[in-house]
Amino acid sequence: MARILITGGAGFIGSHLSDFLIEKGHEVICMDNLITGSLDNISSLFRKEKFTFVKQDVTNFIHVPGHLDFILHMASPASPKDYYQYPIQTLKVGSLGTHKTLGLAKEKKARFLLASTSEVYGDPTVHPQREDYWGNVNPIGPRGVYDEAKRFAEAMVMAYHRYHGLDVRIARIFNTYGPRMRLDDGRVVPNFVGQALRGEDLTVYGDGTQTRCFCFITDMIEGLYRLLMSDYKNPVNLGSTDEIAIIDFAHKVIALAGEKLRIVNKPLPQDDPRVRRPDISIAKKVLGWSPTVSIDEGLRTTMEYFGRKIRS
Repeated sequence: MARILITGGAGFIGSHLSDFLIEKGHEVICMDNLITGSLDNISSLFRKEKFTFVKQDVTNFIHVPGHLDFILHMASPASPKDYYQYPIQTLKVGSLGTHKTLGLAKEKKARFLLASTSEVYGDPTVHPQREDYWGNVNPIGPRGVYDEAKRFAEAMVMAYHRYHGLDVRIARIFNTYGPRMRLDDGRVVPNFVGQALRGEDLTVYGDGTQTRCFCFITDMIEGLYRLLMSDYKNPVNLGSTDEIAIIDFAHKVIALAGEKLRIVNKPLPQDDPRVRRPDISIAKKVLGWSPTVSIDEGLRTTMEYFGRKIRS
């Protein structure tokens, strides 16, 4: 069984990874500064013998006693609301945080997985997006703090691989949703679901024709684990290929909520991507992975979770 460090381990995806790896019998060290993560996400793990939580900002020096087999660098604000609020911290965790964790991986001779993002493609001019597409990013726009932090992180990961021979993996994560997202994190799923469950009108930015592909969290965790355990060192897209217009997604949420709600349009934020769909040919071929949870099934589970959160 492996000894694994997860940075951002109390966040949405990081906490699910912590659960998954503990269940597989691995030892997990969860590191998080709790800017956007929450101890509630990992509360059930504190009783586990093989789980350790360390509150730390990964942009500072990191010391972990003992050996490490894997480092999963998941730390970063990940929603526009969060990286608009914490622009400097977002840039620092993508640059300094990646540098610190790569240095630790080099010291420990550990395999390193970077949680990158579909945002490296920016507002894409190629559709669907393949891993060999270099993207269309506005480096000085408000989203640039996240997009460029992740692009820099990828460059540093590959530099450590080429120069130091570090064993690396890069996951380009597309829109992922499910339990443990924050209701106030500003992303479309918690926005729509929270508004619907509270009986409020749903806010659609722009005309709603922009598209996304939503991947349920259990599928994403399986993809990340398969990538971690694979021998593939170049970036891999992980996400659903079921593309849906935001306006249609809003109607789907309204139907599942069983309420008569209106849709209210507001201006589209600057540099918001018009289309987003991954080409997952590499994930299918190399990892034998593709999502299995339908949007209806995943959305029902997510709405039940948020319903409990709103009532509590």
